Amino acid sequence: MSTYPVPPRASRGTRTGYTTGSNAAASAKAATIALLTGAFPEQVTITLPIGETATMTPVACSLGADEAYCCVVKDAGDDPDVTHGALICARVRRAPACTGASSQNAATGISLDGGKGVGRVTLQGLGLEVGAAAINPAPRQQILANVTDAVREAHLDPEAFLATTSLSVEISVPEGERLAQKTLNPRLGIVGGISILGTSGKVYPYSTAAWRASVVQAVELAAHHHIEQIVLTTGSRSERFAMQLYPALPKLAFVEMGVFTGAALETCVARGVKGVSIVAMMGKLTKTAQGFMNTHASATNRVEMEFLAQVCRDVQASADLSEVVLAANTGRHFLELCVQHGDLRPVQRVIELALAQVRDFVASKGSSAHLEIVLLDFTGNVLGRTHTDTTGPAVAPRDATPLAQWLARARDATGGSEAFDTWDEGGDAVADNPADEI
Repeated sequence: MSTYPVPPRASRGTRTGYTTGSNAAASAKAATIALLTGAFPEQVTITLPIGETATMTPVACSLGADEAYCCVVKDAGDDPDVTHGALICARVRRAPACTGASSQNAATGISLDGGKGVGRVTLQGLGLEVGAAAINPAPRQQILANVTDAVREAHLDPEAFLATTSLSVEISVPEGERLAQKTLNPRLGIVGGISILGTSGKVYPYSTAAWRASVVQAVELAAHHHIEQIVLTTGSRSERFAMQLYPALPKLAFVEMGVFTGAALETCVARGVKGVSIVAMMGKLTKTAQGFMNTHASATNRVEMEFLAQVCRDVQASADLSEVVLAANTGRHFLELCVQHGDLRPVQRVIELALAQVRDFVASKGSSAHLEIVLLDFTGNVLGRTHTDTTGPAVAPRDATPLAQWLARARDATGGSEAFDTWDEGGDAVADNPADEI
């Protein structure tokens, strides 16, 4: 771990931090500015995917004739992120023309790849190509955008400059391989280091008591304003899609519960909420179907492939599908395999099992609220939904696509093979851990 100072974390604090994607973007921008101007900035201001800005301090800087290298220190705020205090680094090289190597944006003349301490993908089901650096789509875009901004801040026209000059960006994490052993990356088939993640650019203290309290407070606020149906979502991405699905509901009706399914439901019951909809993606919904009311990723709270294989057997899916699901990598991979085999009955069964778990949990607290489960894909399409028969308010999602129609559309669009290659697990990940949503 680096010896550079980093603010201490409070186990019950609310201080936000920055994702590895934001750190990588800051390092890459500072290195690009140095390469093009001959000097490193004392501080560098980057844009975040959510439209905000953040200012960071470059450290461990070095400058050569055609390359520049620097790092920033990862500050995860009060979240128990294993990368807190780590160096996230970038090396930017200049060449006469784009070499096209690795993972690149050839249209802008910028290439992007991972170096030491950044993991490599070895298994399907993560939304990244096998063999690629584990730099997820949102931080990838963030890095490229900030490098382009660096060219502009060096008083060059980015379009003209990058038409004749190639910039290759290599992200590295000196302690990444060691840190990855404390994450689920090895089990997910990401080898050699950590992942570069984060769709918002910020790290929120999802795992702290303070974040749990904020979820409870959000539900209480909605109930206080006499909102009869509350929509619980597992992250910022699913919340954004949920708002499109339920346009008749006010903004207060939407609560980003993160991993705290149980706490959110308990509060709904305590405040007498009449209807609850849970809008989620495959990874967290599978955990709910297994009976977990806290869906944070951990060794004892994870998607079990034996469970999903048994789901396949219960709905009389083919033996081939059951077998490959048993060896699947993530909940997301399970969904991909069901699509490839042309059978989404197991997916619908997971939705039904999740509803049953939620219904039993709420009933154990003395409530008979109307309940609904909505499963989304990573682009906001409704894969399926189910609800209880209890009389109560229920605003149906708009443009919900039946499973059969969705499957036909996915297969037509992709030839039935790689329907989800461009999916991004998005803001539903927790504490820079890729396993939470996928």
